[in-house]
Amino acid sequence: MQIVFAVFTPSLMFAKLAQTVTLQDYHLMVHSNEWFMPVNIGLTFLFGGILGWIVVTILKPEPYLRGLIIASSSAGNLGNLPLIIVAAMCNEDGTPFGDHDVCNSVGLSYASFSMAIGGIYIWTHSYQLIRISAMRHKALLATEEVSRAPNKDLDANEEASLLRGTQQHVTIVVPSTKSIEEDTENQAIVPQESSSKLEKDKESLWMGLLGILHQIAEELLSPPNLAAILGFIFGATTWLRNLIIGDSAPLRVIQDSVKLLGDGTIPCITLILGGNLIQGLRSSRLKPLVIIGVLCVRYLILPLIGIVVVKTASNLGFLPPDPLFRFVLLIQFTLPPAMNLGTMTQLFDVGREECSVIFLWTYLAAALALTVWSTVYMWILS
Repeated sequence: MQIVFAVFTPSLMFAKLAQTVTLQDYHLMVHSNEWFMPVNIGLTFLFGGILGWIVVTILKPEPYLRGLIIASSSAGNLGNLPLIIVAAMCNEDGTPFGDHDVCNSVGLSYASFSMAIGGIYIWTHSYQLIRISAMRHKALLATEEVSRAPNKDLDANEEASLLRGTQQHVTIVVPSTKSIEEDTENQAIVPQESSSKLEKDKESLWMGLLGILHQIAEELLSPPNLAAILGFIFGATTWLRNLIIGDSAPLRVIQDSVKLLGDGTIPCITLILGGNLIQGLRSSRLKPLVIIGVLCVRYLILPLIGIVVVKTASNLGFLPPDPLFRFVLLIQFTLPPAMNLGTMTQLFDVGREECSVIFLWTYLAAALALTVWSTVYMWILS
């Protein structure tokens, strides 16, 4: 799993971005209102997270599953499925997206940009949710183990407590020999102790702030996010792009090797999920109502919210007239959970079986849901 997290996933993101996202795409993004895509992806996470929190609040699943359920409701498969869906739509006859070749080229750029931005959201927001759930679950297990551990030194502890009680009793009986002057000196020390306590509180607050900043930096610089940043840089910088992209590139072998590693991401994740699914169907404690709740969020409520969001943004003039761009925005509200969630649950060893069960039902339902909603979106855009 560490290989998928540190090698395969970063390779996939870097190879796709460096090859498809160019400096010209950035200029078009700024001047043709394509900047709305990161905002749209952020809205999918926002509304999905709120709806997932409502599902968790109503159904009250196991504490270690709450982060997984919220992440499954908010993080969609923004990379691989848009690449497949957009390519399939561009090759259909009678689509409102124009010429097939132009549609494939532009659609590939949109889908790659969606994968990059989605990856950043997933490896910060969703990664944090799964990590917190894992930390709380492990802390709870540690507390239960301590409470269940037999106290082998009970007699010795009882004797020690009796001895301490005797000492305390003797101390109370002995009269105090402190003079008034010593009491006055002790009272004078109190302000110094309070000031030192304030200094310690300030120091602890500063250390806590530094810890939060270090945690944010660690998440932003995780291997997938770092690969996305490097992919953007290489794609936008002409001379760096010419070093690795193209038949005449002197370092073409780097791009070929990275792409080859990236191609192993989906098969490895699928094998891991399949292995977890065999055990998950037997030992999973996931309630059927939770699965139904996630399905309703992903395939009923979020697509309706997506239509409202895209329609509103279009009426406000935030979107370009390209129907393919709007189609990609709508599809982002209709996707099944991101497969990288399986990598995270395996990485933190929490909710692995339950994640595979959620994936089983959501991806089975995706075949019908994506077909129906794609038809609705095509009708809206026509």
